[in-house]
Amino acid sequence: MTTGIWESDDVWDVRRAVTTAAGAHRDLAAYNEAGVLEAADVHVARRVCAVAGDTDPRSALAVALAVRAVRHGSVCLSLDDVAELAPELPWPATEDWRTALSTSRVCAAGVLAVEHGLVYLDRYRAQEQQVADDLVARVSRPAPAVDDRLLAAALDRLYPDDRYAEQRAACAGAATRWTTVLTGGPGTGKTTTVARILAVLTEQLGPDARIALAAPTGKAAARLQEQVLAAGRDLPTTDAARLEGLRATTIHRLLGFRRDNHTRFRHDRSHRLPHDLVVVDETSMVSLTMMARLLEAVRPDARLVLVGDPDQLASVEAGAVLDDLVTGFRDTPDSPVVELGTVHRFGATIGELAAALRVGDADAAIAVLRAGHDAVGWVDSDDPADAERAIRESALPAARAVREDAVAGEAAAALQALDRHRLLTPHRDTVRWWNSRIEQWLREAEPEAADLLRDRMYAGRPLLVTRNDAGLGVHNGDTGVVVRGGGGRVRAVLAGASGPIELAPGRLADVETMHAMTIHKSQGSQAHEVTVLLPDADSRLLTRELLYTAVTRAQGGVRLIGSEESLRAALARRAQRASGLQRRLAGSLDSAETTRTRR
Repeated sequence: MTTGIWESDDVWDVRRAVTTAAGAHRDLAAYNEAGVLEAADVHVARRVCAVAGDTDPRSALAVALAVRAVRHGSVCLSLDDVAELAPELPWPATEDWRTALSTSRVCAAGVLAVEHGLVYLDRYRAQEQQVADDLVARVSRPAPAVDDRLLAAALDRLYPDDRYAEQRAACAGAATRWTTVLTGGPGTGKTTTVARILAVLTEQLGPDARIALAAPTGKAAARLQEQVLAAGRDLPTTDAARLEGLRATTIHRLLGFRRDNHTRFRHDRSHRLPHDLVVVDETSMVSLTMMARLLEAVRPDARLVLVGDPDQLASVEAGAVLDDLVTGFRDTPDSPVVELGTVHRFGATIGELAAALRVGDADAAIAVLRAGHDAVGWVDSDDPADAERAIRESALPAARAVREDAVAGEAAAALQALDRHRLLTPHRDTVRWWNSRIEQWLREAEPEAADLLRDRMYAGRPLLVTRNDAGLGVHNGDTGVVVRGGGGRVRAVLAGASGPIELAPGRLADVETMHAMTIHKSQGSQAHEVTVLLPDADSRLLTRELLYTAVTRAQGGVRLIGSEESLRAALARRAQRASGLQRRLAGSLDSAETTRTRR
């Protein structure tokens, strides 16, 4: 369990709260000083309780912890587990605390809600219930009508032998269900299955079928489109033709931005999406809030296919929706979950390492790392000098290759070179340091290049967009490179989902240098070679899911830099998020099945 306890000797640390408030709210000071709560948690709790007229210190503590839980990615707070954060603190007795909250003024005011023994900020309880209700309603609907003869012929044509029985079953299920949750690790054929699902359903729905491909980020959308079209080229001619013209977009763009409201979209329950089929890739990155917005916008009579790997890192916002769906629907009647387990296309050694990381088998992972395979390397050291030598060896040639193409004005080649290598690490501060260090190495390698010293937007600077900009058509997570054009002027070229986007660099305000990037931001992208820099063993960000996500970004080779202690610590620690969605799904489906049986 990751604790999220912060420590600081700085009396001016912004996470410290002013503790001069009188009465019940003063009791929050101990939890702030212990690093459990941050100043924002304390101030929200104080204000909410003041407005609600609730003077019970247990209410203030519950509000502060509920805010903290969302900030750490959980949808709710489990009172049974909260004392584990800091056992030395004076926690209220759990049952008395839960009873007091159920009749508290903050609950009566609609700020908190207590359900299934879990404490929610009411907004997230409502979203969780909506997601469960919408999914259960979709699963409980009568199956869509299909042409069985046409479906059987298509499956025989697309899967002529028994090697891909899992994928064939997934394809058949997507045709005969309104909702399909397609999961599996790297190399299990999720994207090729999606391509065949698209071919089968476009044949079933007819030439006028409206189809949407979407992903949480621009980079993930571009990769989805590229891989679906590539997989389509291996299909029979008639099926490949059905995939021509398909374009992927971000979920935000699919739902439609609203300039007057940043939490709602143009498409919702009163104005549904027009599409007959919606496919969402990288669903592990989708937050609870975004899943609620998506489900309310998809027509009940449209097929929905959610694709992803539940073992990867969850959304940076609250929720672990894909994992909840897989677990909540498992062993339920008519489960829409299809899990692909057979690896068909992935570097065997990287696949072995990923499999060991996924189940937390440290001994197996170390055995793969020490076997001396070309595709997997390990610098078993926590010495900064060893890390610097290893990173320079891989990152500097990659940066110079990008710069060479960018200086020559070869935008397509520069974008391609950008995906040859990726340096990944959990901490934002570490990313900033390595970006600066790699730029220093570039300047040392090219002392005659004045732009490397003078210009922020130098030719060859790799870019990562950090904020959506609907006006420019760019999205958080888009990547690109600064390229020299005619007359020596530079242009920023981004790898958009529908093709390269060329912009004046000055129009991009929210971008970062991307010689290195955080593992969270790498989700939805891949690189030929990946270098993973592990933090110290006691880092709260170091988890099994984080390491698994980093390693599975690699297509051709991966190298870990860090001690065996850090590796074992990562695999022993799970990124746990509190949620009631699993229970709601399983319970609602059981109730629905009972109702259908009684009828």
